[in-house]
Amino acid sequence: MAGETASLLTLDYAALKPETTAIFLDFDGTLADIAERPEDVSVPLATREILARLQESTRGAVAIITGRPIETIDHFLVPLRLPVAGVHGMERRTAGGQRIDSVVDEETLAHVRVQLEAFAHAHDGVLVETKHGSLALHYRQRPELADESIAAVHAAVAGVHGLHLLHGKMVVEVKGGKATKADALSAFMQEEPFRGRVPLFAGDDVTDEDAFNQIANLNGISIKIGEGSTAAQFRTEGTASFREWLGRLADSFDLRRR
Repeated sequence: MAGETASLLTLDYAALKPETTAIFLDFDGTLADIAERPEDVSVPLATREILARLQESTRGAVAIITGRPIETIDHFLVPLRLPVAGVHGMERRTAGGQRIDSVVDEETLAHVRVQLEAFAHAHDGVLVETKHGSLALHYRQRPELADESIAAVHAAVAGVHGLHLLHGKMVVEVKGGKATKADALSAFMQEEPFRGRVPLFAGDDVTDEDAFNQIANLNGISIKIGEGSTAAQFRTEGTASFREWLGRLADSFDLRRR
């Protein structure tokens, strides 16, 4: 449930210890700046180095929970290979490297994809992204088509059972299963090296709210990047300020290990 959030600057580093903290991070709008086209994003080298330091100081308790496929995250975070939950929890790679994918009805998704691609073909700047068990219609380049794009997705899935919609920032996603970011976070917390730690999750979109609510259930720490109503405890103004904060957290963790 949404409520008042405090500035991230008020979060006391001393309350966070590398051996007892589990860090979970969204990708777009959190580690990477939002881009008009999904493939055009990038993660600064300095941020990848911060993630590597956090991975070392926490002994591996750093994971990405994102709407992106796992392989895409690996590409953008080279040379890192972190535990990742992709496609909003539809696929997951554990800290031990085990791949866990949800079973989906690909035939049904293919039928929906035909309709969404027809809509995108008729509207320049609208893009269809195909992922494991999911389709995403992006209209960031055509914000004036928001209502029309949303209506097109709803029309494509009308009368089709077993599909679920996620409304994000300038995107509507059709999922072939019920898995969520909250489910992925809970699954990670049942495994080493995350088990028994205090979970910290940061994200920027409405699709992160289920994870924020789950963090509250686990007595963890939640961070919202950017504006908008949120269930998160803390907020920072944007991706750049969050990356700076993450760097200071890495510095604090490194000092504690000396």
